[in-house]
Amino acid sequence: MMNQTNSLPLYSDGVSLNEQELIACQSLSRAMPDRKSRAKAALSGHRNSLIKGRGMEFAEVRHYQNGDDVRTIDWRVTARTGVAHTKLFVEERERPILLLIDLSHSLYFGSQLLLQSVQVAHLAATLGWNAINNGDRIGALIASETNHLELKPRSRRQGILQLTSGLINAHQQQLDQINQLSPDPGHMFKACQRLQRIAKPGSLIWIITDGQHINQQCLAPLTELSRYCDIGAFVVTDPLRQGTLALPKQFALPVRDGQQQLTLTRQSYEAWLGTQQQQIQQFVSLMNLIKVQPKFIDAGKPLSAQLEILR
Repeated sequence: MMNQTNSLPLYSDGVSLNEQELIACQSLSRAMPDRKSRAKAALSGHRNSLIKGRGMEFAEVRHYQNGDDVRTIDWRVTARTGVAHTKLFVEERERPILLLIDLSHSLYFGSQLLLQSVQVAHLAATLGWNAINNGDRIGALIASETNHLELKPRSRRQGILQLTSGLINAHQQQLDQINQLSPDPGHMFKACQRLQRIAKPGSLIWIITDGQHINQQCLAPLTELSRYCDIGAFVVTDPLRQGTLALPKQFALPVRDGQQQLTLTRQSYEAWLGTQQQQIQQFVSLMNLIKVQPKFIDAGKPLSAQLEILR
């Protein structure tokens, strides 16, 4: 019998996605920091910066009073009525949270419990539920070789429903086309460019990826984003790609890695593992250039067994 750390998450088969398993991620979201702790130390461990660029929302117009800022005078109302009026504003309390979700073909890989792509979806849904529970707006850019799905930040039920629906549809589309996918080395660069256009100042951005397709080309748009947004990153890994899976001394292991069909032996596995770890290190080094320290999530364990990483 499998223990809890090796059991499939509720409603999940580890390969496809369904609405029930993403709704179940709501319980995991309660382990995330609440709004007050985020406001005090936003992204502690990622970037040492205050929440930036909170906007102001128009509330009403009233008569001008001594001490009011002259810059807030509503000149149109003043001209129409002949009496000075000033605009009142309230601080926006809903912070836009954007997820850059990498569903590239390399993430449709799993050696122990879940496909990395399924773990990506579980993590994204958990972050989405956390945003909604804290009164923030959640949006996403789901990127793959064949499709870029842009979900504008929305609050409450609309926000989480569009995220879960988008994840399920995009994930299934990739599964259906996994044998026809053409390599596109620039698809994550295009996603970063689109993210740069849609992210508003003060947004919180989470990058969720395996690190293989976010390369040096992506540095320019990510650097620009880091000037007016807070950025954090998660790398979703697999035990076979991390070298943590127990293997016999001699083996012949069939593996599908993106478009490649491989049979790994002990000797070829060591070389393949070196390449995998080098790609992850290159991503970590890239993130460090924008003062982001990625956190690692293992697809060989359910997310419920890794909640400390999300705190």
